[in-house]
Amino acid sequence: MQPTFGIEEEFVLLDPATLTATDRAPEAIEALHAHGGGAVGKEFFPSQLEFGSPVLSSAAEGLDAVLGFRARLRSWADAAGLVAAGAGTPFRTQPRAGISADARYAHIAGDIAGVTPDHQINGLHVHVGIPDREYGIRASNLLRDWLPTLLAVSVDSPFWHGVDTGFDSWRSIHGRRWTTYGVPPRFADADEHDRVRAALSGVGATSDPGTINWNVRLSARYPTVEVRVFDAQLDGRSSVALALLTRAIVAAAEEAPTGGEGDIDITDAALWHAARYGVRETLVHPLSSRLVPAREALDALRSFTRPHLADGTERELVDELLERLLRDGSSAERQRTVGAAGVDGLAELYRRELVAGLRPERRRMTRRVFAP
Repeated sequence: MQPTFGIEEEFVLLDPATLTATDRAPEAIEALHAHGGGAVGKEFFPSQLEFGSPVLSSAAEGLDAVLGFRARLRSWADAAGLVAAGAGTPFRTQPRAGISADARYAHIAGDIAGVTPDHQINGLHVHVGIPDREYGIRASNLLRDWLPTLLAVSVDSPFWHGVDTGFDSWRSIHGRRWTTYGVPPRFADADEHDRVRAALSGVGATSDPGTINWNVRLSARYPTVEVRVFDAQLDGRSSVALALLTRAIVAAAEEAPTGGEGDIDITDAALWHAARYGVRETLVHPLSSRLVPAREALDALRSFTRPHLADGTERELVDELLERLLRDGSSAERQRTVGAAGVDGLAELYRRELVAGLRPERRRMTRRVFAP
């Protein structure tokens, strides 16, 4: 039986004329929390909001939850005169943005000091249900080898302060400044994981388990393994496809051994490489650690996960994502191409992709929810 999963998507609200992040998320959260399933909540900055899906069992449930919320968000943003974007970084940030009103966020801001103003980043987080924590460790050890490839297929943050950074995931470069980031250790068992987590308490900005910022971690609250490597996505079908790839790798951990180091481990450097180039050039192969054409790494991901996808709908979604990447390039490349002509086209890209894949009749229906 396939494990359950959940999807958390972060979005940023932008001024349509300048694509600068704007602090109106509290209004959106108040309006949206009463509509549809899942949870809508605040994020670190008041220009951001997060949607958390219900517990999901299938691709169809994932699409219904994700696309349904995105339609409601698009409807609210249109009525409010704003652009809601599923992008890893906002095109422009406010120079002195204040954080959301929250005691925990205030504590974190004090800990990370000068990093705070630049933490205007948006991710896609995927939770996958696990039967026990030992299984979660096997899944974590397996997932860590695939993190650079998973980042590469999700890159969606080329801009910072209105300038092309040259990176396809500038969000992930920002994240490297936290006390913990990126590739977790390869743990022998759950006890070792818990000892490391306890030892990190109070070190740097690690004030609670939620501030351990590994790209894979066992949830401290739920019986899940959480993958946090992905940039926020322009379109919801890609978000669901990435969740299905994650679930497939976790499902493959049933046969995976616990612990065990390979001959070499260059995963952290491979993550930086994936952030820089996405799928444009080369990637570190997840199984051989060799630098290969990006297509080879994506083919390896497809081959490894395919036996663990539940049905034809899941295979179709994953194939759609990977084939589009190979044919048209990443979301970061699309942003870069459209953004070169000015903010108007980029704003329209954000609007269009937010509800891409939604049936036209449902799109018309949800537009009426927040109409003035």
